[in-house]
Amino acid sequence: MQTNLADFIKNTRDGDEAEAILRACVHCGFCTATCPTYQLLGDELDGPRGRIYLIKQVLEGAPVTDKTQLHLDRCLTCRSCESTCPSGVRYGRLADIGRKVVEQKVPRALPERIKRYVLKETLPRRWLFTPAVKLGRLVRPLLSKDLQDKLVPARPAGTWPQRAHARRMLVLQGCVQPGLAPSINAAAARVLDALGVALYAAPEAGCCGALRYHLNDHDGGLDDMRRNIDAWWPHVSGEHGAPHAEAIVMTASGCGASVKEYGHLLAHDPAYAARAQRISAMTLDLSEVLAGFEEQVRELAGQRQATGGDRIAYHPPCTLQHGQQIRGKAEQVLRAAGVNVSLCADSHLCCGSAGTYSMLQPEMAAQLRARKLAALDDTGAPAYATANIGCQVHLQAGTDKPVLHWIEVLEHALNPAPPTCS
Repeated sequence: MQTNLADFIKNTRDGDEAEAILRACVHCGFCTATCPTYQLLGDELDGPRGRIYLIKQVLEGAPVTDKTQLHLDRCLTCRSCESTCPSGVRYGRLADIGRKVVEQKVPRALPERIKRYVLKETLPRRWLFTPAVKLGRLVRPLLSKDLQDKLVPARPAGTWPQRAHARRMLVLQGCVQPGLAPSINAAAARVLDALGVALYAAPEAGCCGALRYHLNDHDGGLDDMRRNIDAWWPHVSGEHGAPHAEAIVMTASGCGASVKEYGHLLAHDPAYAARAQRISAMTLDLSEVLAGFEEQVRELAGQRQATGGDRIAYHPPCTLQHGQQIRGKAEQVLRAAGVNVSLCADSHLCCGSAGTYSMLQPEMAAQLRARKLAALDDTGAPAYATANIGCQVHLQAGTDKPVLHWIEVLEHALNPAPPTCS
């Protein structure tokens, strides 16, 4: 695709990157077939190819309108188009660049500005969000249905193992997951403990940065990333006598997709570029870690491995299968433990969660969730599992069937007794 960037972005870091991405696009349209919003709306401008044209026009200096902003806002950034694209177009990065420019050129209405401000200033702050969730659960009947749907019942975290192991790995606590589902990281710690790995967190680490960054607060998102690098660095480098970690484990695939991009997003920062590269290189999704323990999982499962005691339908999050290009690993580990795992039809399509999308585009998100839940229900499984807290909460709001993180399913397969509350 030929480009002629406007002076305001020409020869800048974002401009050079955007131009390279635009030039890779060959207009083939394969991406439209796997775009959830195009399937719902049937509008070329609500598909990747149409949005690429819009961003190209914006970067070439064409007038930017509310309509331009609407079509870009309605994009889930699920990156399914990237998995489909034969030319390797990095649409997600182009969308980030284009949205940032549009945000600067098109003032939003006050209610929308307030909503986005509240989201980016409250959700990333664990010290604020977790107490708010606890309070919300206490007064749940008084809240709106939308808020009630977000406050899914919390399962007890249980005990965090304290045994020492030669192998140690860091885990990101994140921002919303500790408040909404503290059971996830605790289950991961217990499973890894049984496999001879100690999992621990750096308390100073927090939001991965994706939330602010994808709400067009790039500076705030990058600051979150720098804070995490500072928190992890002693454990990575061995400085100050901190215990050494061999990997940084992500139990939320949305966070993993973000942290794996730290090296690219901070490449321009001389103080953080090298450290960010190393952090990204050390970051692994939990399924990548446990795939290396498949035989041990099979041994721990014992007879359950042969009988298939649990049955679930698994929803692979977009941030895992498209963002990180990881497919099949969680299912593989679960099957090693004797779990009967099904994938629903069109498992490559987004459930509609997409970070804050379900709060900013609730109607579209609800339609996508209904489609996903219908497909999951068609599997006949009595429970569902996924690998990202956002997907888990979003799907649970639309069904009475339990929606779990897959590590909780794995722990139950290895140890059917419920965890003991601490």
